[in-house]
Amino acid sequence: MLGLQALFFYIFAFVTVGSALCVVLSRNPVHSVLFLILTFVAAAGLFLLTGAEFLALILIVVYVGAVAVLFLFVVMMLDVDFKALKRGALSYAPIGAIIGLVLFAELVIAVSGSYYAPTPAIATALPMPSLAETTNIEAIGHVLYTRYILFFQLAALILFVAMIGAIVLTLRHTARLRRQSIPAQVARNPATAIEIHKVKSGQGI
Repeated sequence: MLGLQALFFYIFAFVTVGSALCVVLSRNPVHSVLFLILTFVAAAGLFLLTGAEFLALILIVVYVGAVAVLFLFVVMMLDVDFKALKRGALSYAPIGAIIGLVLFAELVIAVSGSYYAPTPAIATALPMPSLAETTNIEAIGHVLYTRYILFFQLAALILFVAMIGAIVLTLRHTARLRRQSIPAQVARNPATAIEIHKVKSGQGI
């Protein structure tokens, strides 16, 4: 059983690293998005092997089902000139290098954090049910919807406002666009709803 788990780990890890490299090295943006989806799926398999079912489901549902598919539709539906976008990419190289150094420093601190503080503070630990009593997803849901319910609702409200703001900012009003007016529809009567023309025989309107 342990050898089978190690085999699946190496398979998922090889697919994750290989597809991540293909995302960066692929010249076709559509192929890059497809490799990105494959990377998310393989990473979800790694999360399942470690027992983090919640993270695996979130990775599949949110990133693959929404973000990656949205990227794919945007790339396929919009006629984006990627060659023109890459022309001024060198001007952002210093900023990109600084951001890369900051991310690398964060990774080094995260990996070597156990060396400086091997034991976490007792105050940060939350009482969690044992694995024999409940599953991982049930334990996370219990903490999320009880202790952090206010923050969860605030995050949902922020996302809802952001969605409405994106719709309002991208909505364009033109004179030729026919818009629906609910009061005008409710106030219609037979005189305004139909128009009768007396057409002579053999002639049109």
